[in-house]
Amino acid sequence: MAHKKSQGSTALGRDSISKRLGVKLYAGETASAGAIIIRQKGTKYHPGENTKMGKDYTIYAKNTGIVSFYRKRVGQIGKNKVKVFVLVKTKK
Repeated sequence: MAHKKSQGSTALGRDSISKRLGVKLYAGETASAGAIIIRQKGTKYHPGENTKMGKDYTIYAKNTGIVSFYRKRVGQIGKNKVKVFVLVKTKK
């Protein structure tokens, strides 16, 4: 018979590595072509003018310009939703 109780394993004590999601460039900041504007899981933000969405839902700038956000009602009658779009305004 053991004289000391052995140390058991615990169900806690694990932690996952953070994914560093979120807005990387805010409204009014300058984005160069190919710069990451938002990293996200799913489509909380949608790509607008001069932006592109990657396969992991990351929104990139297609051209150099100033980052801007706007809300737009999208949907059918009775099912309207307000979606947030990201765009890059280029200087002409």
